[in-house]
Order: sequence, then structure tokens, then C-alpha cells
Amino acid sequence: MNINGTRESLPQGNGHGGHGGKTTDTIWRPFAITSTRSSAVCVVSVLLLVGALISTQLLDTSNFVGGLAQMPLRSTKSKGESPKKHRQQIEVPLDCSAYELTKSCPRSYPTTTDEEDPDSNLNATCPEYFRWIHEDLRPWAYTGITLDMVERAQATANFRLVVLNGTAYVEQYQKAFQTRDVFTLWGILQLLRKYPGKLPDLDLMFDCVDWPVIKSIDYGGPNATTPPPLFRYCKDNETLDIVFPDWSFWGWPEIRVKSWVPLLNDLMEGNQRMGWDEREPHAYWKGNPEVAETRQDLLKCNVSDQQDWGARVFAQDWKQESKAGYKASNLADQCVHRFKIYVEGSAWSVSEKYILACDSVTLLVQPRYFDFFTRSLKPLQHYWPIKPNDKCRSIKHAVDWGNTHQQEAKAMGKAASEFIKEDLKIDYVYDYMFHLLNEYGKLLRYKPTVPKNAVELCSESMACPAQGLNKDYMMESLVKGPSVTNPCTMPPPYDPASLRNLLSERENSIKQVDEWEKKFWENQKV
Repeated sequence: MNINGTRESLPQGNGHGGHGGKTTDTIWRPFAITSTRSSAVCVVSVLLLVGALISTQLLDTSNFVGGLAQMPLRSTKSKGESPKKHRQQIEVPLDCSAYELTKSCPRSYPTTTDEEDPDSNLNATCPEYFRWIHEDLRPWAYTGITLDMVERAQATANFRLVVLNGTAYVEQYQKAFQTRDVFTLWGILQLLRKYPGKLPDLDLMFDCVDWPVIKSIDYGGPNATTPPPLFRYCKDNETLDIVFPDWSFWGWPEIRVKSWVPLLNDLMEGNQRMGWDEREPHAYWKGNPEVAETRQDLLKCNVSDQQDWGARVFAQDWKQESKAGYKASNLADQCVHRFKIYVEGSAWSVSEKYILACDSVTLLVQPRYFDFFTRSLKPLQHYWPIKPNDKCRSIKHAVDWGNTHQQEAKAMGKAASEFIKEDLKIDYVYDYMFHLLNEYGKLLRYKPTVPKNAVELCSESMACPAQGLNKDYMMESLVKGPSVTNPCTMPPPYDPASLRNLLSERENSIKQVDEWEKKFWENQKV
């Protein structure tokens, strides 16, 4: 039935198809009819015949052959212009043979992207967390960044990175813990392979230590100097360090954590092995408690003969794990619990993205620090907030709520893993780096030059002499060649009102959980 009732207003057909029965009855009615009506029929028939002839003539002399549905679309291309073809992915393998002979970086890699993809204007807008780039660079929005500012950031930096005409140069100041600096630099080199010729000249200092050091209180007041720009992996609300994707996206060989693409695939496959309903109905955490008091405090929430807080927490013995080949530390094998706990270490922890990817409800102990993407996470949508100063009771309430509101809990876990899968895929990690470095480059008020003690760096100089897992992870995260698409479109900065509303909504959600928790424990006393 038509929603407007049209079908019911038409007479019923007679089984011959075509129009409804009314027209057919008019044409084929027998001649037991008055002469006046017969004359009228003849006149009408003649008029119809003439009209048909005229219509046929019109149709024969127009482009409307077959009706409007088959009318050729007007081309937007000028005469002789051939349709644009999609760019083809070009793979440029590492030239280790040439590097071994010359010990210099090859010059064969494309330095520009000459041909633009016809669909480049259709690129999606970047995820919401890209808007924080504007906030992180706001301290220099009006002053710009001078050479003196950059050099003042050297005090704690591990290395200085300069990019000139697409070529990277690095001056090392001090070795970072494990291979943090190695895989951070490797990630930047892959960015240069992905978008050759699209990054501006750059000069920046990078600190690979966890704790942010550029305190905003030191750069306030009428006589304050402009803070030095210093890149690192995390910050808090009291510091001005510039957050950048961490090294583990390209691999963490010391604990056998793969680079992001194969690891994320493993995590998604791990999610499929066991549905949320089948998982252990308690909260799980495993890690090194020695690095922070808040983690040592979490150990008190473990099950005992006297109390079950709904948590199963385990201290990780990294020396023992190393001897055992990290067989008990496979991240994809840990997606077997309905709830997983995230708690900070000495500062922010790279484990957050692995926990969020598990389809489990993430019980997020209220953090002090944040990295480049976590500022877009929303309480009660992507995670359940846990009080840092009353963890055990807070975890007990969260587990009880999740097990009695399973559909809502399952949806929360799924929303978090979808966020990681879609908004944190490796292309967006590269695009975040791309936009951050481009916006940073716009602020430079001088022409960068190669530092005296800097060396040229390229994928060959890092990967070709590498060995073991270092080499394996570099090769599995190698960008094959220039991207066939442009980066995602950078979203605009927050206006003050929107930013206030965002922070207010987050705070209100946490207060809501606090109220639920308070009532939960009041009812336990009854």
C-alpha cells in the first residue's frame, strides 16, 4: 500500500497489466451506446492519434530518447579532457645494498607527490581529539617560536630533530630508556615516507621521559617569558609539554609488543574468541606495581579470605617474564574478562590503548596525565571512572553495576574498542603527527639549519643495520611508499564555550557515578 493511499483510489485492473481498469473499459466498451457518445469517442480517438504523432516527432528530434530516465548526464569536463584515474600505490623498498656500500642515505625515494588523487577532497574530517593540537600549541599562537625558545628546551631533551626539504637530521643528547627514542624516530621517518614533500622545515626538541617538565606556573604573570616548546608522550593540566604519539605504535621489542597494525589485528581477533557474556565477571589488572604508589594501593583490592572486591590484580615480574619468553604476557590473550582496570604508572601508561581495545568495560582510575588521544574519551561512554583514593569500593560498585546492567556494560566496552579500532588506526596516528608538525612548523620564526653535531637519518640507516626484534618491528611497520590519499581534514579549534561545555559534561558524568556509588554503599548497610 502506498503511504498516501494512492493505490486504493485507483480502479482494480482486469488482469492485462498496464493502467487500472477504467481506461480499458472506456476503449473497449461494446457499441450498444448512443450515437452522441460514439461520436465523442471518435473525436477523442482522433485527438489521441494526432497527439501521439506530434509527441513521436518531438521525441525523434530531441535527446530525450527513452525518456528522462535515460537522458545523458551533462559532463563537467571540457572537450578532450580524459577522466582522472585513481593514483596507484607505489612501493619503494629499502635499498640496504646501496646503503651498505655507501653508508649514506639513498636519494631515490620520491621527494614530492606530483599527482593529486581525484577523491582527495572527499577525505574525512579527522577525529575529535585532533582539535587538541590547537590547544597544545596555544602558548606560542601569538609570539611564534624562536630559535632561543627551541634551544632552551634542550635541558632535558633526548634528541633534537631537524627536517629540511624532507630530509631528517638528528642530534642526540642522551640515550632514552630502552628503545623509546629509536622507535619514535622510526615513526617520524615513516611519516616522511608516507607524505613526502608535504612537511615543512622543522626544528624541535624531544624528551622521551614520562614526566612532563614545562610547568605553566613558571610562565605566568606580566613579566613571564614564553615557554620552550618540548615534545613528549604525555602531559597534565599543569604543564605545557606538547604531546606526541608514543614509540610503541612502531613496536616495543624489550617486552615483545608488536607494532600497532598487527597488534591491533591480534586484539580484534582476541575479542572474537570469547563473547562478553562468557567472560570472567570480575575486573582484571596485571602490571608492575613498583613504579607508583597508586598501583601498590590497587593491590589491596585483590580477592582475599575476608573480602572480594570483584578484582583480580597481579604483580608482573618482568625478569621472570623475560626468562619465560613473555608467553604469559600476550595482550590478545587477556581479553577474557568483563572488566579491565587502567591505572597510571609513574605517569601515563602505554597500556591504556591495549586495555580499551578489549571489548571489556575499562575501569579507569581517575588519571592525572593524558596522551594525544585520551582527551576525547568520555566517561560512561568509553569507560567507567574509578576513584583514585577509594579504589576498592569504587571497583566493587563498578563490577556490581556492570554485572546487573549487562547490555549497558557491553555497549560501553564495545564503544571503547570501536574508538580504538576506528579513531586510532595507524593512518590517523600518522595524520595526527602530520597536522601537529605542520601547525608547529607554521609557528617557527626562523629558518632551521642542520646542527653541527647532527647526522642524517633515513629508514635505511636505521633498519638495515638493525638486528633481532628491532629489525622485525621496523620491517613490519615500514610504510611501503607515498600515500595515495591526502591526510584527513583538520577540524577547527574549540571555541571557549564549547571547551567549557566539554569539560563540564565530563565532570558531570563523573559526579553522576559518585552519586550512584554513594547510594550503592548506603544500601549495603541496610
